[in-house]
Amino acid sequence: MSTGTAGTGEKRVATDEQHEPESALETARRQLEHAAAHLDVDPGVIERLKHPTTVHRVAVPLERDDGSVEVFTGYRAQHDDVRGPYKGGLRFHPEVSEEECVGLSMWMTWKCAVMDLPFGGGKGGVVVNPKELSTDEKERLTRRFAEELRKFVGPKKDIPAPDMGTDAQTMAWFMDAYSMQEGETIPGVVTGKPPVVGGSEGREEAPGRSVAIITREAARYYDFDLDGLTVAVQGYGSVGANAARLLDDWGADVVAVSDSGGAVHDPSGLDTHAIPSFAEQPNAVTEYGADADGADLLDEGNDILELDVDVLIPAAVGNVITVDNANEIRADIVVEGANGPTTFPADEILAERGVHVIPDILANAGGVTVSYFEWLQDINRRTWTLEQVQEELESEMLSAWDAVRDEVEDRDVTWRDAAYVVALDRIAEAKSVRGLWP
Repeated sequence: MSTGTAGTGEKRVATDEQHEPESALETARRQLEHAAAHLDVDPGVIERLKHPTTVHRVAVPLERDDGSVEVFTGYRAQHDDVRGPYKGGLRFHPEVSEEECVGLSMWMTWKCAVMDLPFGGGKGGVVVNPKELSTDEKERLTRRFAEELRKFVGPKKDIPAPDMGTDAQTMAWFMDAYSMQEGETIPGVVTGKPPVVGGSEGREEAPGRSVAIITREAARYYDFDLDGLTVAVQGYGSVGANAARLLDDWGADVVAVSDSGGAVHDPSGLDTHAIPSFAEQPNAVTEYGADADGADLLDEGNDILELDVDVLIPAAVGNVITVDNANEIRADIVVEGANGPTTFPADEILAERGVHVIPDILANAGGVTVSYFEWLQDINRRTWTLEQVQEELESEMLSAWDAVRDEVEDRDVTWRDAAYVVALDRIAEAKSVRGLWP
């Protein structure tokens, strides 16, 4: 169980005046400014990085199954491409907005730079509830969205990938629509496709795998034995489930998991392989908890955040750790599986309390890293085995971990600031070398 200082009753050291979740863009800009203070970077570079290169807004008409036509709004934010083509997910979600896409595209820029990948940041999506679409409607929407974005994407321009509400099949439809219009098969226009059409083995589980790898390294760094390490995972989707199962296999005790239906807790450890992920069976966590001996259902799904564990992995959605609950976090280490689960004010509280937060731009970067591997495979028309992918991912994650750890030790900063320092240093150097045209 937790042995650090995080469980004591420290005072609140930061506030969020409105007590409302900040947007991804607000958080990304505040994190950028905070980290920039640790580097001698041209202020013009920092100011430039606060804004996207461009944001495309498109209308996406869809013929519904009943013959009616509905028009949805789609976005593609392209933040920075100084190090290479834009890279980032496409999400189908009712709360997609221009501001959200810009903020998430900024995080992708940092994430690619932390991993030293030759990409910049992009993000996009359609304002739609995919649960209200039939399979045929989702296909038609995807193909029309691909056509609306066709001039702005491509294997050398901008490479989308799956995100919330989209999956490997979505990417296959997108790739096919793009290829049909271009007159040739171009698998490299997207990543996260099924392997049969140019996807990479190991891509789907890569974000969760990287979270597990970074959790392992963080535990070792702070002298926790991986055997018996207590872990709580909020969000038993693709990222959370894959991370939990791998940590379980390595000897950790995953004592609590949750999905949108609720949470289950067993101090002696859960059988993570017996619990279906949300993709495998929606809201299966509570069903498992009701039948498992020794397991208890938590009254509220978010109660999992406040359990007394060694490691907490928020892997569901953004803005779940806020000023309202940051003082209640009792884990010694927080490893961010989701994008932006910790608000900026909450981050300050956790830092003051001695809770070590390993940021999303490092922890869940396995997805974009294996997407890079997929892009290389598509360009070279050469397939890698799952073993090759996992070995290369391990190597890349450890290299990134070492770079960030060195900044933590050399500058005496938080893990988030250290990750941003690594990213900003690489981006700033690239901008300096390339210069400003004209």
